[in-house]
Amino acid sequence: MKVLVISHMYPSSFNEVAGIFVHEQVQALMAKGVEIRVVSPTPWAPFPIKYLRGKWRRLSQIPHQASWDGVQVWYPRYLAFPRAWFFATSGKRMYRGIKKLVEGICQVFSFDLIHAHVALPDGYAAMLLANKLAKPFIVTIHGADAYVTASRNRRCHEGVSKVVEAAARVIVVSERLKQVLETKLGEIKSNMTVIYNGVSLSKAYPGQVSKSDSSKILLSLGYLIERKGHRYVLEAMAQLLPRYPELRYLIAGSGPLRRDLEALTRKLGIQSNVQFLGFVPNKEVPRLLNLCDIFVLPSWNEAFGVVYLEAMLNGKPVIGCQGEGPEDFVEHGKTGLLVKPRDVDSLVEALDFLLSHPDEAKAIGQRAREVVLANYTWEKNAEKTIKIYREVLGER
Repeated sequence: MKVLVISHMYPSSFNEVAGIFVHEQVQALMAKGVEIRVVSPTPWAPFPIKYLRGKWRRLSQIPHQASWDGVQVWYPRYLAFPRAWFFATSGKRMYRGIKKLVEGICQVFSFDLIHAHVALPDGYAAMLLANKLAKPFIVTIHGADAYVTASRNRRCHEGVSKVVEAAARVIVVSERLKQVLETKLGEIKSNMTVIYNGVSLSKAYPGQVSKSDSSKILLSLGYLIERKGHRYVLEAMAQLLPRYPELRYLIAGSGPLRRDLEALTRKLGIQSNVQFLGFVPNKEVPRLLNLCDIFVLPSWNEAFGVVYLEAMLNGKPVIGCQGEGPEDFVEHGKTGLLVKPRDVDSLVEALDFLLSHPDEAKAIGQRAREVVLANYTWEKNAEKTIKIYREVLGER
C-alpha cells in the first residue's frame, strides 16, 4: 500500500517540532509496512520579504527536499498571506503550488491514496489533486477547521464543508471534535470516524529524574496563548503557596503572551516560584515530564491533547478541562482530573487534592500510564488508520 501524505504541519529546519504528531503517525504507519511520501507545503517567501523579516528568511531557507528519520519529505512553496488573509482561497493556492511536484512524484511512486491533514488548505488541495489524478483521498481534522476556520467567514465554512463532503473518509481525533464539527457543518456525516491520536513511546523518560530539593513541581507545556489557560494556573498558585510554600511552576513553551504572563507573576508576587523555560526541544520533553509531579494545562477549545498523553505515559496525574478533547481519555478521579474551563476555584480544588494526597496522585498517574500503553500509542492509531485505508481501497 502506497500513500501520499499532504500536511503543512511537519517538522522542518524552520521548526523541528511543528506537526510532530503527523510525523510520528507516518513513522508508525511505515513500521507496519505502508509506503509513504510526504509533501509539506511551505509559504513562499518572495523578495524582498525574505530579507526583511526573520521568520520569512528562515522559511526561505527550508530545503525543497529532506529526510526526517527515514521519511522522504518535499517542501514545495505556495502563496500564503500573513495573518491568514484570503484564507478561503488558500486551498486553491496550495494546489497550484504543489500540483506539478505531486504529478512528478506519482510518476515514480504510484500512490494508492492521498491522506491530508486539516481540511483547509491541505484537504482542499488534496481534493483537487484527487480529482485530477483519479485517486481517493481522506482527511484528518485536528481542531482548527472546527474551532477556527469554519467560523472565519461564509467562504471558509463552505470550503471546509466541501472537503468533508468530497473525502472518502474524514478522520477526527476525538469525540468532542466530532460533535463540534458536526454542529458547525449542521449535519451528521456518515463518512466521519474518530481515531484518537497516539503518543510515541520515546516520550517515556528512561529512569527517574532526581530533584535537588523537596519541592512539588507543576508543569505546563504548550504555546503561550489565552486558550491554554496558563494565567488561571498562576492565579491558583497565588492561592496555594501559603499552604505549599515549596510549590514551583514550570512553564515550557513560547508564544505571544509570555510578557503578559511574566507581568502577572510579578503582580501576584509569585515570580520566585515560577520559571518560564521558553521553547523546549522535543528531545528534552521526556525529562521535563518525568521531573514534574503534576501536569496541568486547563486549555479550552482543545481538540485532543497529545501532551496530556505524554505526561500520562510518564506516570503523572494530569489536569485538563471538562468538555474538551482530553475527556476522551481522562477519567475524572481515576486517570486524571477535569476542571471547569476558566475557573480558578475549580483548579485550586484539583491541585490541592493532588498535593495533599500524594499516594492517590501517584496511583492516578500509574493508572493513567496503563491506559495510555493499552489504548493510545501510535501503533494503535496506525492499526486503525490502515483499516480505513483498506476500506477506502476496497481491500480486506
